[in-house]
Amino acid sequence: MQLRELREYCERRGWESAGEFIDVGISGAKEKRVALDRLIAGAHRRRFDAVVVWKFDRFARSVSHLLRALETFQSLGIEFVSLSEQLDTSTPTGKMVFTVLGAVAELEHSLIAERVRAGLRNARARGARLGRPPKNLDAGRISTLRAQGVGWRTIAKELRVGVGTLYRFFSGRSKTPEKVLGTQ
Repeated sequence: MQLRELREYCERRGWESAGEFIDVGISGAKEKRVALDRLIAGAHRRRFDAVVVWKFDRFARSVSHLLRALETFQSLGIEFVSLSEQLDTSTPTGKMVFTVLGAVAELEHSLIAERVRAGLRNARARGARLGRPPKNLDAGRISTLRAQGVGWRTIAKELRVGVGTLYRFFSGRSKTPEKVLGTQ
């Protein structure tokens, strides 16, 4: 029924279909979906002038995901139509609704950020240690591996840490790990 009504709407508007992008059996909550990715790629290649959906939640479940997609479409000059919600960004009313949705999303983002900052302040006040736990690295083991000619990436992989962690580990001792270990 949804596809039939979408096709009829496009026909009434005189729009020729550039394709149908349908992710069968995949939740709209997922931002990475095969058909959605093809749709976005097609938008960037300017393969169509409008995206028509049955309902917002058929396209995206989160407001932030929906707004990011709408902003992408807007920057590419692609109109967005939701039949059920009667949003059409090619009309003045649709543009106004899009702007209001953007303002609501920005408010939501600001409120979430403030709650996170308040939670972090509260945790610090209680004495909680924040961030990742420190890594205990064996400088002797690293020196031995470097003396054997083993590269930093290999050492990092063996110790299950990032290369940046190795550099930070040595940053308090010298400017570069090579100077600490006496190698070049």
